[in-house]
Amino acid sequence: MAFTDKTLACRDCNKAFTFSVAEQEFYQQKGLQNEPRRCPECRSVRRRSNSGFAGSTRPMYEAVCASCGTPTQVPFQPRQERPVYCSPCFSKQKGYA
Repeated sequence: MAFTDKTLACRDCNKAFTFSVAEQEFYQQKGLQNEPRRCPECRSVRRRSNSGFAGSTRPMYEAVCASCGTPTQVPFQPRQERPVYCSPCFSKQKGYA
């Protein structure tokens, strides 16, 4: 199938942007069936805003490792009934180390 550059309108900013042949081939290769609705700039802004903690610091909570007793910080609120591990002990528990 031969592709040609297409000019599309962004749904967020209404600016025209080009959906290039290379992008169309990429979309086809990945099995994507819909054309992009946002221009590259608006897509980038949306990705950054949807990534949860991008541009801001993620809240961390103090905890004590259940294995070695080292004070550590974790990205979730620890509960009493569940053990919390520091990074090295967590890796050992999961068999990563």
